[in-house]
Amino acid sequence: MRALFLIPGDELSQIRALPAAAAVARSLGFSLQVACAPRLMPLWKLLPEVEKLIPFDFGAATLADWANLLGSVREPDFQICINLAEGRQVDLMLSMSHIPTRIAARGFSASELVVPQPGGWPCQQLEPWLRPIGVSLDAASFRLRLPPQALAQAREQLPSGEGPLLLLCPAGGPDDWPQPQWQQLPARIRASLPGLRSLQVGPARAGSVLQRAALVAVSDVVLASDPLSLELALLCGVPLVALGRSADSLPQREGVQGLTAAAGPAALSSEQVLAALGLA
Repeated sequence: MRALFLIPGDELSQIRALPAAAAVARSLGFSLQVACAPRLMPLWKLLPEVEKLIPFDFGAATLADWANLLGSVREPDFQICINLAEGRQVDLMLSMSHIPTRIAARGFSASELVVPQPGGWPCQQLEPWLRPIGVSLDAASFRLRLPPQALAQAREQLPSGEGPLLLLCPAGGPDDWPQPQWQQLPARIRASLPGLRSLQVGPARAGSVLQRAALVAVSDVVLASDPLSLELALLCGVPLVALGRSADSLPQREGVQGLTAAAGPAALSSEQVLAALGLA
């Protein structure tokens, strides 16, 4: 038994669909196939339940591409399609497929129409797509299962020592928390926590997402404004301070805190960040 996920969009669109896809696979015992842009396929390799990835660029697909996709989805025995794409082409393709249950927010090809629920943690927003097939979604309880080898390689990158590891993941850019603040923060923390180890990394990329996920997973706390690193920390269950994210856009659990300012992350003071980390 198989389920097909059609996921347009960027890195965040893919990573935020992982808990929903895992819930379908684990609740129903289905294997999964996912259609997404080729450069984003490494993100889905984080989920062992994915049987096959179908490279498909929803934003630049030609008629020939849609015909090829139809051929790909007509051959396997799919029972369910979770469709996040919109438009006449995807509706035509799905209406010619043999998939009996096709779930979407709109479109004439849908056998089940759902009402999206905006707001809250984006990973939880796919719950309406799962209700028609009797699957519940508790995205906050989902955890990535990373290969031991990837975790071992990540530990080799960490600074030596026995103290807690603070992973710093800035997004970069003019609206981010200023780079001098990122660089000075570890020294300020060591004034009260001498054993602290810290490591700063650049923005995460889809092509190296396994390495970033492993690095996040072996850290003791993550301070991030980089959106992909931030979501990986949430899916790994690592304590997180999320710069630029409001509390209502994050899962409500211990160890997760959002920190923002009306003028954006650049306006945050070091004292505010230290307080969010519990070190003020």
